[in-house]
Amino acid sequence: MVDQAEKLREKLHISHDKYRAKTIAIVSGKGGVGKSNVALNFSISMAKKGQKVLLFDLDVGMGNIDILLGITSTYSIINMFENNLSIYDIIEVGPNALSYISGGSGQDNIFFLDEGRRQYFLEQLELVMKEYDYIIFDMGAGVTRETIHYILAVDECILVTTPEPTSMTDGYSMIKHVLLQQKTKFHLIINRSKDEKQGVDTMNRMRNVVKRFLQHDLIPLGTIPDDRAVTDAVLAQKPFILHNPYSKASKAIKIVTEQFLGEKREKVAESSFLSRLKRFLTER
Repeated sequence: MVDQAEKLREKLHISHDKYRAKTIAIVSGKGGVGKSNVALNFSISMAKKGQKVLLFDLDVGMGNIDILLGITSTYSIINMFENNLSIYDIIEVGPNALSYISGGSGQDNIFFLDEGRRQYFLEQLELVMKEYDYIIFDMGAGVTRETIHYILAVDECILVTTPEPTSMTDGYSMIKHVLLQQKTKFHLIINRSKDEKQGVDTMNRMRNVVKRFLQHDLIPLGTIPDDRAVTDAVLAQKPFILHNPYSKASKAIKIVTEQFLGEKREKVAESSFLSRLKRFLTER
């Protein structure tokens, strides 16, 4: 395992400038909207575009990224603390050179860390901040007192919802909860729309409600259709963008990726994410 970690360090070209990876939290108001599947395929699509991506499954104890990949992870984030491992030890390499960290299974929860473990976690995160273009956190559904700190600390959020009224209502509640504490850049993906019209209508309704009641603009990334190819890929334990690259869902996630990468972004100062996260964790 030490050899694997060393090879990973060598493969990643460490940047010595003062900028670091952009951090993204992919969130949903409720479970069952396909958030993790979107997060995984979006991350792979980003990697296919030449971006260095680390997908971090922070749905700790309930993580399913490795299941969707059909890969048995050697270690998870839980093992980093239990076995005193470095972050390099727990990073797995998936398709298209995508790096990912499994959330593991069981009842352990990294959100309840003592001061020593919290400091160790922040130190380990700092090691990889200059080695990736994007670090994408797949958060658990909803928002809790513990997970809100990570959502507030990242540079941008992507909300995944569906046209179902309960999904939209819970998604709105998620956005409201975050914005009441801090102005955050939110993107929006509508998943499982029955057709393009439904997806666009749902996107517009969500954006209009947030604009009217929260005075905040949601940035549309696109819609992903309710596609049998996605179900087939899940059963095959393979990301749908790889299982059927020409499916409607695969084409849609590619468009979402192009839309996201096409946005103008300023370089992110090295210390901002970690300093925010440290402050939020200390204040809780």
